[in-house]
Amino acid sequence: MTTLGIIGSGNIGSAVARLAVAADIDVVIANSRGPESLAGFIDELGPRAVAGVVEQAARAGEATLLSIPLAAYGSIPAELLRGRTVLDTGNYYPSRDGRIAELDSEKLTTSELAQQFLPGALLVKAFNNIMAHHIPLLARPVGAPDRSALPIAGDDPGAKGRAAKLIERIGFDTVDAGSLPDSWRFEPEAGAYTRIYLADPGVPADRMLEATAAPLPAEKLRDALATSRRVKVAERVF
Repeated sequence: MTTLGIIGSGNIGSAVARLAVAADIDVVIANSRGPESLAGFIDELGPRAVAGVVEQAARAGEATLLSIPLAAYGSIPAELLRGRTVLDTGNYYPSRDGRIAELDSEKLTTSELAQQFLPGALLVKAFNNIMAHHIPLLARPVGAPDRSALPIAGDDPGAKGRAAKLIERIGFDTVDAGSLPDSWRFEPEAGAYTRIYLADPGVPADRMLEATAAPLPAEKLRDALATSRRVKVAERVF
């Protein structure tokens, strides 16, 4: 992969952009505020990064990272991402997104709902189960003994393969967690979500942002996914 499009310049989008350019991948970044708002960030990233509008980021390179609030998915024209490999970082937070009946009833996972918003896109759930500031802290070169793994889920094997190659290039092993219906295993508060990357998984919730990160090898991630229990989404208040 030589170029990655990124829609959303928040914490996760920015963290992945930094790792991508460090791995000699060009990035085209867009957000809802326009290219001018990204000038300082582009200067920081250097010559491998350019700012664009959503249409440019959606069609750049071989894949697109989508890192925007769930409520904004419907604002992305579906035709822009049709046939594209899309790394979907989204999570459902009722306190931010409001209550969504299809998710509260567990009829759909968040990425299954995203797929309905973006028909024809080749969605791969990724980067949603780790806190953004831990992404650069845990990234390691291939073969490093303390390299961590991230789960991916998707319905298209080719898209999952492309997503895995990108993730592995920028610093993480990957574990195939199944299809989009299986992605609940690493959604918020499930067994394979955020705390598994903490040195002390029992740290109180109000201290998690300051908590020390710890490597998570692939075998431990597989165990966490296998033993994960589905969260009662309607009861979530996070």
